[in-house]
Amino acid sequence: MSYSGYGSSAATWQERLEEKCREAQIHPPVFQIMSDRRGGRTAWSSTVTVQGQNIPARFWYDGQHVNNAKEDAAEVALKHLNGSTPSSPSQSRTGW
Repeated sequence: MSYSGYGSSAATWQERLEEKCREAQIHPPVFQIMSDRRGGRTAWSSTVTVQGQNIPARFWYDGQHVNNAKEDAAEVALKHLNGSTPSSPSQSRTGW
């Protein structure tokens, strides 16, 4: 599977990252969810450990969008493994 067209596949970033790890014969990614109390609400984010390196998501999310935090971290990790630096989108994402 080629990762040149990230948006062309129906696979999630998490699935793509797992596939990349299988192809590279490295340990599968391990996700960790974290929270931060902000006023009367809680913000959620994620890190993913790949090749012994903890890679954080770029954004914090509302509780109903916790999976987006894992997707964000997976996207950053996959781009890191592929040797490119992910940039922050110009539009804000759903969440915080």
